[in-house]
Parts: sequence; structure tokens; C-alpha cells
Amino acid sequence: MGDSTTINCVKHIETYVDSSSSKSPAEQDASLDAIAKLVMNDMITLESLVREMGMYLTTTDNIIRARGILLLAELLTRISSKPLENATIHSLIGFFAERLSDWRALRGALVGCLALMRRKGDISSSDATAVAQSFMQNLQVQSLGQHDRKLCFELLECLIDCYPNTVMTMEDDFVYVICEAIDGEKDPQCLLLTFHLVEMLSHLYPDSSNSLTSYAEDLFNILGSYFPIHFTHPKGEDDVKREELSRALMLAFASTPLFEPFSIPLLLEKLSSSLPSSKVESLKYLSYCTLKYGPHRMLQHLESLWSSLKEAIFTSDQSNSNKIASEALVLLQNLIQQDNGVFVNLILKDADINLTLNSLSNYNNHDDSPMPDQQRLNSIGQILHVSSAASMASCNAIFQSFFSGLVNGLEKDYASEKPKFGCLYICVELLAACRILVMKNDEVSYNENETWCIMLHSFCDSLISSFVKSIKESNEDSYTQSGVRGLKILASFPGSFSPVSKSTFENILREFISIIILKFNNTSLWSSILDSLTEIGSFIEKSQDSEKMPSFDAIIVDKMVDLLSSDDSTMPFSLKVKSVSEIGLINLKYMMKIVQELNKTIITSLHKSWIDGDSKSVEHAMILLECYDDKILPWFQNIKDSDDVATNFALKIWDEIEDNTLFYDTLVEKKLLETTMNTMKHAVATCSEENQTKILEKSFKVNESNLVNKVSQPRNKWIISLFNSVIIALHPKTNIKNPKKTLETLIESLTNGHTSSAHALGSFFNKIPSNEAIIDNTFSHLIKFSNVNAIIGLSWMGKGLLMRGHEKVKDLIKFFLDFLILNSPQDQEMVDLMRSVADSFGIMMSDSEFCLNKRLNSVIKPLYKQRLFSIVMPILSSSIVKLDSPVTRSMQHRALAHVISNAPLSAVLGEAKKLIPLMLDGLTILSEDVENRDILYNLLLVLSGILTNKNGEEVIVENAYIIIRCINKLVAYPHMMLVRETAVQCLTAMSEVSYARVYPFRPEVLQALSRALDDPKRSVRQEAVRCRQAWASVSSRSLHI
Repeated sequence: MGDSTTINCVKHIETYVDSSSSKSPAEQDASLDAIAKLVMNDMITLESLVREMGMYLTTTDNIIRARGILLLAELLTRISSKPLENATIHSLIGFFAERLSDWRALRGALVGCLALMRRKGDISSSDATAVAQSFMQNLQVQSLGQHDRKLCFELLECLIDCYPNTVMTMEDDFVYVICEAIDGEKDPQCLLLTFHLVEMLSHLYPDSSNSLTSYAEDLFNILGSYFPIHFTHPKGEDDVKREELSRALMLAFASTPLFEPFSIPLLLEKLSSSLPSSKVESLKYLSYCTLKYGPHRMLQHLESLWSSLKEAIFTSDQSNSNKIASEALVLLQNLIQQDNGVFVNLILKDADINLTLNSLSNYNNHDDSPMPDQQRLNSIGQILHVSSAASMASCNAIFQSFFSGLVNGLEKDYASEKPKFGCLYICVELLAACRILVMKNDEVSYNENETWCIMLHSFCDSLISSFVKSIKESNEDSYTQSGVRGLKILASFPGSFSPVSKSTFENILREFISIIILKFNNTSLWSSILDSLTEIGSFIEKSQDSEKMPSFDAIIVDKMVDLLSSDDSTMPFSLKVKSVSEIGLINLKYMMKIVQELNKTIITSLHKSWIDGDSKSVEHAMILLECYDDKILPWFQNIKDSDDVATNFALKIWDEIEDNTLFYDTLVEKKLLETTMNTMKHAVATCSEENQTKILEKSFKVNESNLVNKVSQPRNKWIISLFNSVIIALHPKTNIKNPKKTLETLIESLTNGHTSSAHALGSFFNKIPSNEAIIDNTFSHLIKFSNVNAIIGLSWMGKGLLMRGHEKVKDLIKFFLDFLILNSPQDQEMVDLMRSVADSFGIMMSDSEFCLNKRLNSVIKPLYKQRLFSIVMPILSSSIVKLDSPVTRSMQHRALAHVISNAPLSAVLGEAKKLIPLMLDGLTILSEDVENRDILYNLLLVLSGILTNKNGEEVIVENAYIIIRCINKLVAYPHMMLVRETAVQCLTAMSEVSYARVYPFRPEVLQALSRALDDPKRSVRQEAVRCRQAWASVSSRSLHI
């Protein structure tokens, strides 16, 4: 290498090796990277570098020698992808292996060995043996620091993973070294490696190996001391690590059957722990180890396992969230699936289970039974359910032992009695298990001549009779739900396993549909029946059952469709619509049939409401439209090529409006119009550009006819409102054939007081390509009117342009700002105009559900709110300071509050130093007028966000006094409870500010809180109590300081 390269290299070596405080770790790392780059680019050979470093690698100065060896080791790690000569590798591996005895340079020796050993194809067996022998002779792992121990474990992992033959030749010695190395380890990161080491070691040696057999107990005693994994320090990021450690330990437990004599007794012992977490962990480990150890090993533990399992299930809380019962049932399933019948026999012969099943006649009323009895019945139901669903053999055995007795128990009921609940419940659990068994694995073909299947077929009629009886003759949810569930299961068995004939299946459907139509007052029963019908229909659809599908179509679907058009007044119309829509969700065929009827019913209801204002028709129309909007349209969005549904709906509405000339006008009609507008918007929004053009042309045609014929005012309102809805929902690429005429129509209806036209105007300029002349003309035209409607139109126009990122929005913003700054109110009309201009900033900054959102296909550029914030804030903040007029000052603060409260908090925090005084001034001024209460609350929420954000801490400390003074006044704000509650919360946040800044104001705060403690609203009083406690602690902080 050249002289300059040598000098450069030596300089970097000296920088890294230098242990003085003058060299930072960053500089040393940079030097290491530079040396690695030289070697990788062949500007210096590794051999030359080692010769250059010779003094640093062999010096008697312990610190320099350690740094030199670490430099070489780290360098090898960085050049791991560079090929090296065998001789070089052999020489280096010998050097680092020897240096494992040098405890002062141990870190570098371990790193170097690891870097070389990971070059799997380059290390010979003799070199690997040399490293292993040196490790075993020189290292006492547990005497080292955490990082060095971690490197040791990684080196042992590398030896097992990359050089298994070398490790196998060492037999007992290597296993002993691992036992010694891991014993007593406590660091979580190192423990992950130790658990993995044991797992790898177990996989390396066969079960018959003398080495592993002789050390199996020692290894497991070390592992067992860590079970269950438990952290003594506070929860935090270690929650995830605990799960990782627990899983690693479980894999180690199950890594070899040689651990079985030690692990199973330990786990059973921990299962009796009073700690729920220990029980859950024990059950998880038992489930996993059971599968890994095999049935032969587990045979001797089955009785103990069953006894512990039964106790865990019987004594655990039976709520759905109980992890102990869930894990116990998983273990139960694994044991049955693995075993050849021994474990199932333990269940069948269990005295507690047989005693309970023989006394099921005592369980007459589930809800009236003592809680222990209910829990025992539920536990046995779960055990039999899981056991039956585990395997075909276990299902047959349980049916042979118990099923006939259960059905006989149902049949013994007198005619006047409802079925015994205990028998009913267990029967349903067994039926559910059978269905799961034949449904869960499509690849396994079962024989329908299985014992359980034959028995189920023979008892089917009795079961159906009992289930129907439990539904009809009981008002208890437990009975009716079990009966419904039983019928649903019987009706949805697959293929040849189905125990019900076609006629019986149809009878079940008729029972269900009769309840839907007649028993709607029982909400719980009605809902469960509807859910069951949808599940049955979905099962038929999925399985393509050609025998049951026609019956379901005729009895359920057709009947449901007829419900919509029937004049039956007993069943609430809302329930009719709900049941019909739920059935429609099963498949496209049903939905299309139901949509056709929905469209007819909607048109009929609208027609009746328009003609005579019939309140019943109005109610029906609103229910139907809301269903269309909430369920039908979203469902079709997931169906390919289905936008014709939405298109036909929109066109039918326009056809009906075109054909009707008389419209009734009532307050209820206004609500109907709003509902129709929403549905129209969302329907048009889902259509393609081509179909949107069709709808737009139709709406134009009706609107033109309306203008020519000068029709009634109510009809005119409907036409304009729905026309606006169409414009609002258009795609940006939809072709508007006459944009000029569209714009004229929108402006004319806007000036006549149609607010929705302002929404449409904003959407028009947001989506439709417009040249600057059109924008200027519209702007100039609206300004001439000088009324509130024109200002609202300009506001929405500005919002559309702002969201789109159009430069012309600046002209509108300038107009609004000039209006607020230059005008002085002379009369109430001017005050109203100025308030509208101030509110225009709220319109432009806030999110809207009526228009200009993603669902309605708006163009939304990112950061548009921040853009308006940065334009408006400097101008308004400087203008407010100069004002004398209280009204103008109030209006500008109203505008400023709109901008601040709708801007992202991060943007406000960036300008907090300038904004806090303005916000406090605004809160004071806005609180003087009751009409400002909503915007006052929104501005106070922003202040609350600043108070609780660390980035606002500095500015809060600077302005602590004026903040507390302002908030104290708002604690008694009379016009809005939320303002008072938030003000108290702000005071609570202020108690966390620097003691020296807030303590002087403690008396003022406590005085303000005394009023809040007597507030008429409970939530305010509760916040006041918490706040008073926080401020009381302020004085105690002084003692600490």
C-alpha cells in the first residue's frame, strides 16, 4: 500500500485505540468505518493491516491491547462479506481462540471469534474445535458482565448451529459447559439466548444420547427455576419481552421428551397456584408439551392432568374473557386428539360429571338456579362440547354414553311443562360440537354412519319438538336462546350428515319466520331468530346446497320481500326493513330482489308523503332511505360492476319528482328532504363517471322544466336540493356538458336562500376544471349582493378552492380579511355580515359531512389547513392589536378562533408564543356574548391541548398568570357546562407548572374552585374536586423543594 494510505490507516488505528477522553465514541466508530472501507476497496490488505497493528495486539499495556484486539474484531465483523484466504482465517481464528484466556481483552476475543465462526464455509473442523476447547477451558460465563455473557451465548449458539459435528464429538463436556454457563442467568436478553441454547442442544442430540440423558435433569432444573416468567420491575416495554421469554422457555421445555418426567409434575404443581397468570402459563405449556412429548410419554400423567383440568374449568370464572378456562379447554382438546381413548374414558367415568348429568332434572330454571350450579352446568357443557368436537372417536363415545339419556330427559316433560333446561343446554352443546367436527376439516372425509350421526338422526324429531317448545312456552332468555340455537344447528348441518329432512327443514324455517312476523315484542328472541336465519342462509350459500336453497328462497326471502309491501300494521316498519336488509346481505341474488322491492316501496312512500303529507309515509320513507344509505349502498361498493343499483335508485327518484307536481310542505317533510339528499349524494358518489353524467342530465332536465313552468315552492325546493346533491357527489372527471349554466343555476338558488347550493358551489369549484375568468366572474357576481347568503356561498367556494390548492383562494381570503379589518359596523345588518365573514374561516377550516369530503369524491390536497393558518394568522394577529371598536375586535377574534381551533395542534404549538396572549384575549372577549359559546369552547379545547403538551411548556410558564386569571373567569361561565368543565381541567393542568410560577396564584384558584364545587352539573363538581386536590399538592411540593 502507498505511503499516504499507510499514514491514513495508522492515523485511524491510533484514533480508535486511543482510550483518552479526547476521542469521542463517534470519532472512533468513524475511524473503524474508514479502515473497513480501505480493506473492502483493497487499498490495504488485511495481512498488512495486522502487521501494522502488531504492537497494539501484543503490548503489555492492558488497555491498549484490549482496544487493539477489539479494533481487529470489529473490523472482521464489518468486512464479513469480503472473501479471505484460508491461511489468514486459520491464523486469525487461532489468535482469537488463544486470546479467550486474556480476560482483559476478552470482549475483542469474543467478537473476533464470532465474526470468524459465522463464516461457516471458511472454518475448518479443527479451528472450530480449537475455539470450543478454548471456550471450555478459559471462560466462567456467569462471572462476566452482561454484554460479554451475551457474546458468549451467541458464540455457543454459533457452534451448535454451524458446527454440529464438532460439538457432537465433545459429548458430555459441551453439555456440562452449557449447564454451567446458563445457570443463574437473570438478564432478559441473555435468557432469550439461554433458552434457545437448550432448545438447540436438545435438537442436536438424539433422545437416546447418553450425554443429554445424563444432564437432562440438571438442564431442566435450571430451566424450571424461571417458570413462570415474571418481571418484578414496573410494566412497560418489557410486556412484549415477557411474552418472548415465555415462548422461548416453552420451546425449551418441549424441546426433548427427556424433560417430561420433570416438566409435567412442575407444571401441574404450578397449575394449583392461586395466581391466575401462573395457571394460564401452566396450561399453555402443558398444551404445547403434550403435543411434543407424544402419547406414550403422557400416558402416566393422564389422571393427574384430568383432575387438574377439571378443577381449573370448574373453579374458573365462566365469562367469555376468562383465559384459564380457555387454555384449559385447549389442553383438553389436545389430550383427546393425541390419545387413543384413555383420556376420553376418564371423562366418561368421572363421578362428578355423571352425577351432574344424572341430576339434570333439577335444573328447571337456569336463571333461578344457584350460581355454583349454573357454573357447574356450564363447565360440564364446555367439557363435553370440546371433547365431542375433538375427534370422531370421542364424539361417538360421548354420544353412546350420554345422548340417549339427555333426550329421554327432554321427553319426560309433561305437556304443560317446558323442557328441563339442563338437558336442553347439554344437548345443544353436543349438537354444536358435532357440526364443528364435520365442518372444521374439509380434507377429511367422515362416514355418515358414525354412531353419533345415527343417534342424532333417530332422536331428531324429539329434539326439534323440545327446541320449539322451549321457544314457545318460555319467556326466559336462557331457554329461548338454547332452543333457537338448537334449531339453527340442526338446519345447517352439511350434506349427508344433516339429520333433518327437507320437510322438517322447511318447518324450522316456518317457525322462524312466524316469530319474525308475530313475536317482534320479544327483542332478544327476535334478534336471535334473525341472526339465525342469516347464518342458515349464509351456510346454504357457501355450501351451495341445491336441496335447501329453493326452500329458503320461498319461505324466507320471498316472505321477507312481501313484508315490505304488506299493509300489516302490527309489525313495526323499522323491523320489517331491518329483517329484509339483513337477509339481503346473504348474497347478490337476494340483495337484487330486495333492492327492487325497496325501490318500489321508497317511491310509493315518497309519493304519498308528497301528495298529502302523510306522516306515516314520511316515517316509512325515512326508514327506507336510511337503510339504503347505511346498509345497501356500502354493501354494493364491495361488489364488482354494481353501480347500476345506485344509478337506478337516483334516476327513479328523479323520475318520480318529474311526474309529481303537488308537494306537501311540513316540518317533517324537511327532515325527509334532508334524508333524501344524503342518500342521493351517497348513491351518486358510488356511480361511475358515465352513470353520473346520466343522472346529471336527468336532473338538469327536471330543473329546466321547473324554471319554465314556475311550479310550487315545495317542489322547487326538492328539485334544487336534489340537484345540489348530484353536483356535490360528482367525480372530478365527470363531464358537465354546460358548466356555465350549472353555475348560473347554483348562484341563483344560493341568492334565494338555498344553503345546499353553497355546498354545491364549493364542490363545483373543487372538482370541475375552471379558468380564472370563471372564478373571478363568480366572485364579482356574489360580492354585488352583499348579503349573508352571498358570503356563505363565497365561504364554500373558498373552501373548495383551498382544498384543491388553487391560487385564486388567496383573493377570497384577502376579501374576507379586508372586510373584517376595514369595515366598521353601523347597523345590525353590517354586524350580521361581519359575523358571516368571520364564520367563513370556520367553514374553510373545518371538516364537513355535507360535502367536500373523501366519500363525496372531493379533491383534497395535504396540509391545506396549515396553508390557510399561515396566511391568516399574521394578518389578523397584527390587526387585532390596533383595533378600538369592540364589535370589530370581537368579530376578528371570532375569525381567529375559528382558524386556531380547526388548525392542527402541531401548527398552533409552533406559534404558541405569539398566539397564547391573543387566545386569552379572545377567550375573554368571546365569553361576553352568548352566541360565541360554541367557538369559545373550541378555542378553550386548543388551550387545553397546549397546556397538556410538553412542547408548550415554556410558553405556559411565561404566561402562567394571565392564563390562570383568564381560566378562573371561565370556571363560572353560565351558558355552557362543557366550558366550565374544560376550564377546571385546564386549572388542573396548570397545577403541574413550575412551583415558583403558580404557587402565588393558589388562593385565586382555590377561590374560583369554590364556585365550581357548587356547580349544578355533577361532572363539573367532580373535576373541581380533582383540581382542588392537585392544587393542594402544590403546597406540599414546596416542602420537597
